[in-house]
Amino acid sequence: MSATPAIPDFPLFLAPMAGVTDSIFRRLCKEQGADVLTTEFVSAEGLLHRNERTRQMVDFDAAVERPIGVQLFGAEPARLADAARAVIDWVQPDFIDLNFGCPVNKVVSKNGGSALLKDCPLLESVARAVVRACEPLGVPVTAKIRIGWDDQTINAPRVAKLLEECGIARVAVHGRTKAQGYTGLADWDVIAAVADAVRIPVVGNGDIAGPPDVALRRATTRIAGVMIGRAAMTTPWIFREIKHYLASGELQPALPLAEVWAFIVRHARLAVAARTSRPEASGRSSERGTMHSLRARLMAYSRGLPGGRNLRGEFAAVESLAQLDDIAAEHIVWTMSAAATAVLSGAAV
Repeated sequence: MSATPAIPDFPLFLAPMAGVTDSIFRRLCKEQGADVLTTEFVSAEGLLHRNERTRQMVDFDAAVERPIGVQLFGAEPARLADAARAVIDWVQPDFIDLNFGCPVNKVVSKNGGSALLKDCPLLESVARAVVRACEPLGVPVTAKIRIGWDDQTINAPRVAKLLEECGIARVAVHGRTKAQGYTGLADWDVIAAVADAVRIPVVGNGDIAGPPDVALRRATTRIAGVMIGRAAMTTPWIFREIKHYLASGELQPALPLAEVWAFIVRHARLAVAARTSRPEASGRSSERGTMHSLRARLMAYSRGLPGGRNLRGEFAAVESLAQLDDIAAEHIVWTMSAAATAVLSGAAV
């Protein structure tokens, strides 16, 4: 087992996101300053049934991805405990994280994710069972929750206290209810109330769009760190920018467009290389399949870039690394030309 780096006093967490935070993206975010990583959430049942895709989702590069946790979801305490033991045996994560916050209906309908926020006895049984399973193995258990099921049942402080009593070592709180999904605003007053209610570290999550947001939440709450999700999808270098701002009080200049494109293209190349290295891969078809699967990721990168709408149209049809290289080159030239035209005309870009 590789040595686990020390976690800083105020760590920056990459949020686990289904279909996004695979090993390659986690590694890229780690390079950009993310302190703690977590896998995409995985089904306890899928793990116990030896589902190969689920098994691949818990793999990580121990040399560069630590500290890292594996996030599990499910509703059967004994099965989740067994799954946690199996994961520890397979990949030796630094912690096991329990998903009590996912709002997706296909998870909630099976009594998983945020469904457990309205069934505290079951939530308690799950947490206790997994802590009992992991404690002898020396692996801490953490949890991620939302502030409640809906506006009428906001219970995050009570849930966090319950989790603390069960032996949960840290809790991350997303400042929205299940009913909100990913709409509306995160309620940081509730996150602050959770941090005041428990002695274990509380990590705040929701509407962190840039370094000033982190500084504000750190100054006005007792949170022990922040977790960043959607902003990292668009600008993975946000972790580096936050650390610079917290240390200096100054915003870093925007990343030059050529460096943004170098990052995007590198992400795609790493993804293609990983897929084509698998025994079942079939060369060019694997490249095309990988690029298809990356289209949504590429579209996320386009947000905030000049001509983003046109870029998203091109990304919707991208099929090869060569095509992506061409899109990058053409976009850099187009942006430089637009900037020069604006200067000549006296207009803002």
